[in-house]
Amino acid sequence: MCDTCGCSGDGGVVLRKPGVKNYHVHVGDDGHHDHEHSHDHGHSHDHAHDHHHGEARKVQMEQDVLLQNNMLAERNRGWFEARRVLALNFLSSPGSGKTSILEKTIPALLERHPVTVIEGDQQTTNDADRIDALGVPVIQVNTGTGCHLDAQMVQRAVKELDPAERSLLCIENVGNLVCPALFDLGEAAKVVVISVTEGDDKPLKYPTMFHEADICLLNKTDLLPHVDFDPAKCREYAMQVNHHLEWIELSARTGEGFDEWIAWLNAKLAAL
Repeated sequence: MCDTCGCSGDGGVVLRKPGVKNYHVHVGDDGHHDHEHSHDHGHSHDHAHDHHHGEARKVQMEQDVLLQNNMLAERNRGWFEARRVLALNFLSSPGSGKTSILEKTIPALLERHPVTVIEGDQQTTNDADRIDALGVPVIQVNTGTGCHLDAQMVQRAVKELDPAERSLLCIENVGNLVCPALFDLGEAAKVVVISVTEGDDKPLKYPTMFHEADICLLNKTDLLPHVDFDPAKCREYAMQVNHHLEWIELSARTGEGFDEWIAWLNAKLAAL
């Protein structure tokens, strides 16, 4: 995917299961990481059109990568809809509290709905280990040097997880507010998480993410007395980018606002 978002494709993508020492599955790249390397002849080129042709090839490669991803995403979406699985793509900067939100959310849903989780990080199974402690099926996708999940990674992880009918699949993407916004995974909704420690102008700095999101969770509201953050201003900025964005303020630490969040999830699950 490096031609699209700038991340290197040399790291390799691996699926891991917490607690299973010898389990790891390598996800094929299907040619997504082809690179065109410049060559040095020791002299300059005087033909400007060569540069333009190179740019055109790069644009075409980027379009091809996104097209292939979108096709796989639609296959994922069709599978989810047929099995009535609610797939949610959780997106945020690193440290916004996605995993903490899941740790608080999953126990509140398990009595009524099965839950499975895909964790995306460049390295480690730290987040997957935390989810595994809750007793739910989880797969860790280590993206290596990649900065986002894509539809192929999700497709492979779903094959391993095999979510039950009428269940919730939580996909925690790699912490990054730029590249993950470009890649459809087949999810029913994108959930963007921001925290009060990040600055209330985040929606204006990263408009694509907020434009693509369906709901925004403002996390760590328990810290509001200690930081210079205006929730109303942040929400106003977000609505400027996306008039249809739903908004919930909560704290994964205290549980404040989780009744509204769980009600939102239950409504989505009931509609499956």
